[in-house]
Amino acid sequence: MSAAPSLVFDETTQRVFPRHPINVPLDLIVLQSGVPENLPGRCTDLSEAGVGAVVAGELPAGQQVAVELRLPNVGVLVRVRALVRYQSRFHCGLEFVGLSAEQREMIRHWVCRSAAQPDFIDFRKEDFRKEEKVADAKTEAPVVAAKLAAKPRHRIRIGRRGFYVLCACMLALAALGWWQWQRSWNELETHAQAAESGFGVSPETVSPEIVSPETMEKRIVTKVEPVYPEAARTAGTEGLVVLDAVIAPDGSVKRLRPVSGPDLLVQSATEAVQSWKFEPYLSSGQAVEVETTIAVEFRLN
Repeated sequence: MSAAPSLVFDETTQRVFPRHPINVPLDLIVLQSGVPENLPGRCTDLSEAGVGAVVAGELPAGQQVAVELRLPNVGVLVRVRALVRYQSRFHCGLEFVGLSAEQREMIRHWVCRSAAQPDFIDFRKEDFRKEEKVADAKTEAPVVAAKLAAKPRHRIRIGRRGFYVLCACMLALAALGWWQWQRSWNELETHAQAAESGFGVSPETVSPEIVSPETMEKRIVTKVEPVYPEAARTAGTEGLVVLDAVIAPDGSVKRLRPVSGPDLLVQSATEAVQSWKFEPYLSSGQAVEVETTIAVEFRLN
């Protein structure tokens, strides 16, 4: 695999959103001749506009990819489309496309926590030096292979029947891998379109189904406003509380998990949303359990 740099954009332009160091695994799904291909990688920095990464593969500038990463100590899986802005020696810059308000709020929450806890991110230069050595080793692989070819090797003989069995296994594995990545790509496309349009599109049947906050907001039947905590009012605390919610098939709130927001307001928002009631969400004519994000805003008068 060649590591020749693709078109590099001018990186000296002042950035609107500052980048923050991060060291977590990253998965990319790329369409190669209509077939989805997974490229593993690792994040180097993150902002609300995009992500920098080390990726084990070539990505031409302007190509659209699907990005999947999990924010440290937040537990939220971020799935979004992105455009390749540049790549040089396996280091590339990706610009987010169709990032939803909830995903942007989650990134801001992670940035605030990482700034408050300097040791929160294990960002070590040695890790990336190792990754660069691996990338350099890939470019030197043909030379090493030529040297090894000169050495005598023991040959393993496979009969005709064994050869056919081996070919059948390889074809089955290839077909299974293609099907899995095709399914992942379609799911990511569906979520991205829902985030851009603001309307939930029913993906493949999963449990629970992921539904956009805009769609579930329109299905609220009973909504209880939260009580503004006196301690928060005295301290002048206000802001947005984001909750990860699981809605049961009957429309009741089954489970809530705080994602971000001031600590003085999280408890009040959770107690209020717990008593909300939604119109059951239907998939193929059946009421199903769904997962969504609920945002509760607190403003002082």
